[in-house]
Amino acid sequence: MKNKEHTEERKVDVTIIGAGLTGLTAAFYLARAGKKVMVLEKKDHIGGVIRTVHKDGFIFETGPNTGVYSTPDLVRLFDDLEGAAAPEFANPKGKQRWIWKNGKWHALPSGLSSAVGTPLFTFTDKLRILGEPFRKKGTDPYESVAELVRRRMGKSFLNYAVDPFISGIYAGDPEKLVTQFALPKLYRLEQDYGSFIRGAVKKKKEPKDALTQRATRDVFSVRGGLQQLTEALSNKIGREQILTGVEKLEISRNQNAFRSTVTSAGKVYRVTSGHVMTAIPGKALKDMFSFIDGVQLQPIYDLRYAKVVQVIAAFRKWEGIPLDAFGGLIPSREKREALGILFTSSIFKSRTPEGGAVLSVFMGGDRRPELIEKTDDELRAIALTEINETLGKTAARQDRKKPNDSKPGLQPDHLEIFRYPYAIPQYEASTEQRLEAIERIETAYPGIHLAGNIRDGIGIADRVKQGYQVAQEIIAC
Repeated sequence: MKNKEHTEERKVDVTIIGAGLTGLTAAFYLARAGKKVMVLEKKDHIGGVIRTVHKDGFIFETGPNTGVYSTPDLVRLFDDLEGAAAPEFANPKGKQRWIWKNGKWHALPSGLSSAVGTPLFTFTDKLRILGEPFRKKGTDPYESVAELVRRRMGKSFLNYAVDPFISGIYAGDPEKLVTQFALPKLYRLEQDYGSFIRGAVKKKKEPKDALTQRATRDVFSVRGGLQQLTEALSNKIGREQILTGVEKLEISRNQNAFRSTVTSAGKVYRVTSGHVMTAIPGKALKDMFSFIDGVQLQPIYDLRYAKVVQVIAAFRKWEGIPLDAFGGLIPSREKREALGILFTSSIFKSRTPEGGAVLSVFMGGDRRPELIEKTDDELRAIALTEINETLGKTAARQDRKKPNDSKPGLQPDHLEIFRYPYAIPQYEASTEQRLEAIERIETAYPGIHLAGNIRDGIGIADRVKQGYQVAQEIIAC
């Protein structure tokens, strides 16, 4: 029997499992509406994968680096935080993306005219792009991203636009990702308007409310780093309502109430609430709900995640080529080690001392999952080879040396390595079964809300939108 002196009972309206952006956003709006909340977090810090490091004059992110200011929910959140966190928008050069082809960087086309003139696509596919508005829409709801793009835009467009884009967003395989789940807006453009191009034009002309008009779709971060956003949320919620470092979480059910039992710093907490919201990876749900059959949860915790390595290289004096872009993406057919390199200091000037640079090299994903098992020394060598061969002064002369044989000229002042074995969920064909399982569980057990990146998108704007919507659903109960 547990010692009652080391047990604390709490009664709240909503228990939230996970103190990432989704859980904190929901908790913020619930608390704002007068609901009592308790947030339980396994890690010893809040924010989930969002963490900002300030080091020797550099600012860099160990997790997500940027978001897209794309939803009214995101605009509303910054308004409601009343200056406690403020968006920082990318400078204009951050709108350009580079694509690596045959040993050189090329600007990714941003419109129809540039798509026709780019060397990235074949002449035949350029004609296909011009004919895209007149092509019949697809009829397969489970069509992969690759199948959709080949059908509407052509193989070279898949190879040198969509394949690297998918690597940059999902670290995934366009042959496996299902369009309606992974890229729902693109899917709806074809289904609702019959064409990507025609749909984009019509969507632009549709009337928008005031918040939606302010959702500019610009690349953004937060002044001082993304962690400023999660810190602002936690301060508004109240730190005493967030418990970190929790272990042995078990959730039981008694009539219309749920009891969440956890241990933190040697103390047992029993939290009773009418609602429980989870905002954690699918695998973390296993064995959490004692009253839910594991078979029901299986499609959720079977969700597959891409393994990603991020190597951050900070240079006090940058001596490579001018970094006049958001970053560079590397198509899989180019057979390089990196998925892409983000030019953080080019996007946000406040992230480095004058004349310096902060780069994030992304590796692994579905393309090379085994890289996550490499040693720090091996990953450092790979990252520096990728930087020097693609961004160094002699980048135009590609000799394709192996990492162990190369002698990189650019040496960073700081280099940090971060491994994420469960980095990005892959919205594949199994997504439909997972969504059906979530709906069945929430229907069978009113008061349970299964959220997080197991559904509804993976971006920062997606997470804020979902957190807000779940909070409104609970408030309305």
